[in-house]
Amino acid sequence: MTSRLAALKDRFTQIKKPTRDAVSDTASVEKTVKEIIANVRERGDAAVREYSAAFDKVELERFEVSEEERLKTVAELDPQTREDTEFAIANVRAFAEAQLKTILPLEIETLPGLHLGHRVIPIEIVGCYVPGGRYPLLSAPVMTIVPAKVAGCDQVIACLPPNAHPAMIAGCHLSGADRIFRVGGAQAIAAMASGTESIPAVDKIVGPGNAFVNEAKRQVFGQVGIDQLAGPSEIFIVADETGNAAMIATDLLAQAEHDVRTRVGLITTDRQLAEATLVEVEKQLQGLSTADVASVAWKDYGEITVCEDEAAMIAYSDYIAAEHLQVHTRDPQATAKKLRNYGSLFIGELASVVYSDKCCGTNHTLPTMAAGRYTGGLWVGSYVKTCTHQWLDERGVAAVAPAAVRQSATERLEGHRRAAALRLSPRQFAAE
Repeated sequence: MTSRLAALKDRFTQIKKPTRDAVSDTASVEKTVKEIIANVRERGDAAVREYSAAFDKVELERFEVSEEERLKTVAELDPQTREDTEFAIANVRAFAEAQLKTILPLEIETLPGLHLGHRVIPIEIVGCYVPGGRYPLLSAPVMTIVPAKVAGCDQVIACLPPNAHPAMIAGCHLSGADRIFRVGGAQAIAAMASGTESIPAVDKIVGPGNAFVNEAKRQVFGQVGIDQLAGPSEIFIVADETGNAAMIATDLLAQAEHDVRTRVGLITTDRQLAEATLVEVEKQLQGLSTADVASVAWKDYGEITVCEDEAAMIAYSDYIAAEHLQVHTRDPQATAKKLRNYGSLFIGELASVVYSDKCCGTNHTLPTMAAGRYTGGLWVGSYVKTCTHQWLDERGVAAVAPAAVRQSATERLEGHRRAAALRLSPRQFAAE
């Protein structure tokens, strides 16, 4: 038990505990991914072809989707599906553009003659991993590609599994991907990190995937940037006695159907609501077409926790730091202001995770596995660098050089001392 949880141990009771741990369940993939990355780095396209055949059961001579193929997938989209996709793209773009306007360049004269600042510079080449998954997640390319285009990245590469639904290629095209490749899994991450004969090396890789994709991103980090390490999806709901058990159960199962390793939970101050939700989940599973997935996630990773008061509920929620956190309380806005650790916050019963997942405009690529304690989710700022600069005139040198000379001497860094003193006039600190 961690120290954070130990401090709360007498302030909550678990009505239902998870029976498995999502983090430890991924430990076995590390060695396999290491071999894949090394092989792709050494053998390029040939290795990618072999892994595509072995893992995806697809033989590919050419990885890149041609312009003709891209346009064909768009033309074959159901008209309503295309309209809904473009609605999501417009909303995500509008929010990303508004966010970008808040990331401003800076120029300031902190002392006479000492000018400091920063520029906001788009990352040159970004690789967006678009998961194939159990279902065709049409919103996935929108969330990774659109903010990159808004940020002004020179080139946006998309990789998706070769057996992904054709509508996913259409989504990549409509979102603005410059190039699209039919390569998935750890081999796609390895190819984008190192580059192959067909696939260009990128500067940063973004986007969620399965355990192999996540592990591959972890292993290539440093060689390239990554957005985050995204584990299985999560939803938690904080609720008081005003919560609706049927609505809470519906929202938990909506997320549970993503994957058998999805983590779902209720944190409440009301035992009656907790027990009613437990009954309601089991009831709704009986009529859910995706119960083969959702029931496993609920059995293995589902959780219902009753806290002694609101303060304990807030503290326990901040400990969990859920990817998606819904607030179902009497005054959800007031409760929301007290929460600090989460990926994205859904305030009030009308704010369902599904709206953000699909089309309302906020990004659905969010931190999991308690990473919400130290980072937010993917956003337009993930695609730019804020890089500082400085310039000095003689007044600025006179202000900072003496301190720099003295500190360098104290640290016995003679080269530093000389470089600082060289620019002084008169040269009372010149090199001897």
